[in-house]
Amino acid sequence: MSGKIQVTAGNVKIGGGAEVSVQSMLNIPSTDIMGSVKQAVELEKAGCQIIRAAIPNMNAIKLIPALKQAVKAPIVADIHFDYKLAIEACAAGVDKIRINPGNIGSNDKVKAVANACRAKNIPIRIGVNSGSLEKEILAKYGHPTPQALCDSALYHASLLEKYDFNDIVLSMKSSNVSTMVKAYELASQQCEYPLHLGVTEAGTERMGIIKSSAGIGSLLMHGIGDTIRVSLTADPVKEVYAAYDILKALDIKKGGIQFVSCPTCGRTRINLVKIAGEAENRLKNCKKNIKVAVMGCVVNGPGEAREADIGIAGGNGCGIVFKKGEILYKVSEDKLVDALVEEVEKL
Repeated sequence: MSGKIQVTAGNVKIGGGAEVSVQSMLNIPSTDIMGSVKQAVELEKAGCQIIRAAIPNMNAIKLIPALKQAVKAPIVADIHFDYKLAIEACAAGVDKIRINPGNIGSNDKVKAVANACRAKNIPIRIGVNSGSLEKEILAKYGHPTPQALCDSALYHASLLEKYDFNDIVLSMKSSNVSTMVKAYELASQQCEYPLHLGVTEAGTERMGIIKSSAGIGSLLMHGIGDTIRVSLTADPVKEVYAAYDILKALDIKKGGIQFVSCPTCGRTRINLVKIAGEAENRLKNCKKNIKVAVMGCVVNGPGEAREADIGIAGGNGCGIVFKKGEILYKVSEDKLVDALVEEVEKL
């Protein structure tokens, strides 16, 4: 189930009953500090609660204080191979480190990272994926199986546990949804660490959202997962929107409109696709915790969508506005969205 151990990254608690948090990652080159800061601000405005940045070399360390000055969201330093980068990131004020202890080097180097993080109460996320498995584990299982991913994550955790470090978050990402889901299910049974969910290399916006919804959504539905990232080959702001849409669809996150709209059929006599898109766009910044319905006809209107706080349904070139299944009034097709927005503002 959800991680029983709780860690704190900046102002965000992960695991131990804390709400599921949304993450994303900067995709601006680390050398472009101004561009990275601008993107971080955009991510925070979109609701991103934890922001990760690649720190590939010592020159990139100066990105950390620049980000810390610009946003309140915790900053995660994504580090590979060089343990000194992790230590310097801690000194620069980072809120969380993402590493694979196995590729940091000798025991002394792992211990040095654990000590640096412990001194400043900085948690470590151990991130394993299908391409990072140890030769011994691959030899044992033949290919990146769910148990192989789980074993690798727990092995890396054991390297930190040796030095009395337990502020750990685990992730076992795969581009294969089934493998990813099963790996996290195994981890939830075998440890109490918070779990960071994600389908890695999920793809472009359309397929990436589908795969992420299937993988992340199925785990969250079973109480597994504490923080999530929707990985898209797209603007990372879209990752944040998609993550919240998944959480809202599962009734995990409240606040903001939950839209209900029908797929249309031969009964529809209005341009519902256009109307639904316009309604969603005009109400996208509304933070009210309400359900809004945009339906094609009266059959699917007040009837099927009677649970909606407010809604509209089409007729022949016109439509009705309804509230909790009760019809309020009739309006022309071109005024439907205006009427909907007006009623939402009254709520």
